[in-house]
Amino acid sequence: MGYPRKLTRRFRAFDNFAISFTIINIIAGIFSSFGFGMAAGGPRILIFGWIGVSIMVLFVGASMGEIASAYPTSGALYFSAGKLAKRHRGAWSWYTGWLNFVGQVGGTAATGYAAATFIQAFIAMQWTDYEVTAQRTVGITAVILLLQALANTYTVQLIALLNRISVWWLFIGMVVIVICLTVIPDHHQSVSFVTHFENNTGFSNGIYGAMLGLLVTSWTFTGFDGSFHMSEETVQATVNAPKGIMRSIAYSAGIGLILMLALVYAIRDYAAEASSAAPPVQILIDALGMGTAKLLLLIVIGAMLFCGLANMTSNTRQIFAFSRDGAMPGSRWWHSVSPRTRTPVKAVWLAAACSIILVLPGWWSHTAFTAIVSVNVVGLFLAYGVPIFLRLRLGDEFESGPWNLGRYGKVVGTVAVTWIVLSSVLFMLPQVSPITTTSFNYAPIALGVVLLIATVWWFATARKRFQGPVSYGRPDEVAAMDLI
Repeated sequence: MGYPRKLTRRFRAFDNFAISFTIINIIAGIFSSFGFGMAAGGPRILIFGWIGVSIMVLFVGASMGEIASAYPTSGALYFSAGKLAKRHRGAWSWYTGWLNFVGQVGGTAATGYAAATFIQAFIAMQWTDYEVTAQRTVGITAVILLLQALANTYTVQLIALLNRISVWWLFIGMVVIVICLTVIPDHHQSVSFVTHFENNTGFSNGIYGAMLGLLVTSWTFTGFDGSFHMSEETVQATVNAPKGIMRSIAYSAGIGLILMLALVYAIRDYAAEASSAAPPVQILIDALGMGTAKLLLLIVIGAMLFCGLANMTSNTRQIFAFSRDGAMPGSRWWHSVSPRTRTPVKAVWLAAACSIILVLPGWWSHTAFTAIVSVNVVGLFLAYGVPIFLRLRLGDEFESGPWNLGRYGKVVGTVAVTWIVLSSVLFMLPQVSPITTTSFNYAPIALGVVLLIATVWWFATARKRFQGPVSYGRPDEVAAMDLI
């Protein structure tokens, strides 16, 4: 790919799969957004929306996997955009990188915010006089992000080990939760309950409310580009990276559907549970009792913390690679690697700081979580869509890697790009009515600010010096510079 190697190649096939599977994290994704789905479409959208969106995400993942096989680098999306563009390579690469950056930061921030919310729910269950506040949620989120940054500061072997543990935590945790929700309650909803529809978004148009409910599944299925970003640290990356992407999506889709069904059928008092501070927690309490609910909530919190850790790992690799090509302010800082741990330590702390900034509106906004989620979904999926679109424009000129879609590549890519455009527009729209200063979806502002800065910077100076991914020389010259 034209780079001297700085990162150690210690990720095996399972490790590469594990990071995307952990970032997708069905337990964290479903539990953190289930309450929003109860208001925006109800069981009908939670179940059938999960199935439909999962299929669309598989199309996106397959197209991304084909590109990952051809360009297995930490730069991932922005690198491949620069290589696939016929003209204006620097611009395509520049904007893809910035979209990827803001989406990654949104994912890290949203996962930390969700974990903080559920930690407070657990504390309130344990000590009834504890008062849950937005300010405390922001404070706990900041502590979580700082601890995850510390973990990412150490060796890649530690992160790989924690990701392996997280996979089993998710599998075993999901089995325990599903069995408890299936066996313990003395009452379940009827089979036809999956068709029950609710629209409590405040909007009179039921179709619009239902479409907003798709955010539940879309938010869960973000971050599978983690396998792509870890390519430079993965053995046989041209095959293992795309396999990691596809396996993480497919396994998450199947297992997540089972968990979603278990939660939906365990609902008892729909109105009371949907209006509670943490709807899935209230479902656990009503169906299983306080003691069992506390135990399962610890599993959920652990899954969220693992998810945030993997999110930050992927985020830092994107920052490292983008800075390596001089595309971020202070690039020489962010692409430096610790000589002791061989990890991009400064990039880790930049990721943590940016995530903390993004959660600050949660101090006063009660729609902060869904806004951060929208930043994550829209930023990432637009970054996913750009190289897929450019690959479609190349047509037969695209030089595929050993893992490819063959003659189906164009069809799969077209479906992927169409879904990305439609979903991105949807999730930038208002999500709650009436629209006030505290309920406003500030995702368009957050994305707009980043893109405005990127645009001003591009036309001011960057277009003169940034021409896309840098090449350090021929393969033999790069090998002579190899640092490991």
